Formats: sequence, structure tokens, C-alpha cells
Amino acid sequence: MPSVGNFTIQLTSYALGIRAEVRGEETYENTVGYWKVIATEVQRHRPQCLLLIDEMRGPPLSATDWLSLVSAMQGSGLEAVRIAHVKPHGLQLIEHCEIYANEAGFDSRVFADESQADLWLRHGER
Repeated sequence: MPSVGNFTIQLTSYALGIRAEVRGEETYENTVGYWKVIATEVQRHRPQCLLLIDEMRGPPLSATDWLSLVSAMQGSGLEAVRIAHVKPHGLQLIEHCEIYANEAGFDSRVFADESQADLWLRHGER
């Protein structure tokens, strides 16, 4: 897993597109950083779906941070990708991200379980 800033990210091919695993300290800067890496990969490969396994640890981002993140990612190409964001260690306040992302035109959902996320990606409708 390459290290970028205070986090590591591993991007691999996935049946429906891209699978990303991120680990490190949960900060706003790290979260923006890994989403920028993912957005670059999405622009390069134009996948149908993104399965993100978020293993970041630490205090949860605030609702304001999630809104800022969504605003920062608008126009990055992520709007064209169905996104399942998995937080296996607990959702914390990430549901704010789902709400803000959907309001901004992203097709995304958050999950605590990877198998449920995969099922949603495979059977969901855009």
C-alpha cells in the first residue's frame, strides 16, 4: 500500500470498477487527500462503481467537514460513479457525507458492512 501524507491507499480492480482501501489518521486533510487520489483514478479509468473501504481511525469528521469535502469534490468526475463507502469500524458521523453527497448529485451510500455495499453496487439502480 503506497503511503500518501498520513494515510495509505490501495487501489485495485474490482468487478464493477475500482476498490479502494484507505488507512491512517482520520483528519479532514487526509480525507480530502485520499478522495483526490480516488478522483484522479476515476478520471483515468472511468469505472462504473467505486467500493471504498475506509479504515481511517480517530475522532470522526464533523458535519461541516463532510459538507466541505463534498463541495471540494464537486466537478471531480465522481458524480458519474456509483459510490459505496464502507466504514467497518462504525459509521460515526459519515451519514452526513451521504446526505450532502446525494444532495450534490453524487450516487453514494455509506455502509458498515462490505458485503452489503457490494450487494448495493451490484443491484442498485442509478
